[in-house]
Amino acid sequence: MQIWTGLGNPGAQYALHRHNVGFMAMDALAEVHRFGPWQKKFRSLVSEGRIGRNRLLLVKPQTFMNDSGDAVQQALRFFKLDEEALTVFHDELDLAPFKVKVRVGGGLAGHNGLRSINAALGPDFRRVRIGIGHPGHKDKVTPHVLGNYAKSEMEPLSDLLGALSAEAEWLADGDDVRFMSEVARRLQDD
Repeated sequence: MQIWTGLGNPGAQYALHRHNVGFMAMDALAEVHRFGPWQKKFRSLVSEGRIGRNRLLLVKPQTFMNDSGDAVQQALRFFKLDEEALTVFHDELDLAPFKVKVRVGGGLAGHNGLRSINAALGPDFRRVRIGIGHPGHKDKVTPHVLGNYAKSEMEPLSDLLGALSAEAEWLADGDDVRFMSEVARRLQDD
């Protein structure tokens, strides 16, 4: 069992915020791989299914970003898993828009959702960093992160979520490098 968590804030008013791209990734994965219906559990919305031969629980914490660690910790504890079974999908300011990088551990870069999970579990969980780009000046960061994707960004966003979902089996199998290269290849072909 693996637990894949998408970070975001609950509520329709946040649905298209760049900060909610982790939730968007969970929704795309659940749809493409025909996961079960979303249910309330662990202070989250969860959906179970398989990607390839791997059983997964998709988690969208409903605690708001700053308290995501509690929800994630509840799910891991229930399944008697440690942070090595966890993959967190989140927005990344320091990565170009619609680029994807995967790593285990690392810094928090001011991301409160990662900070909350790190405080609850420690730093050794896998992260799927989804680039939202930096707006260029620190005074513009908050409105950029908490702003909606622009209409002109909707097609690239859709392409990215489709690529993540289509190549997710590599990630589920633990081949992070192949996952990143296949997502990048798919995005170049579009």
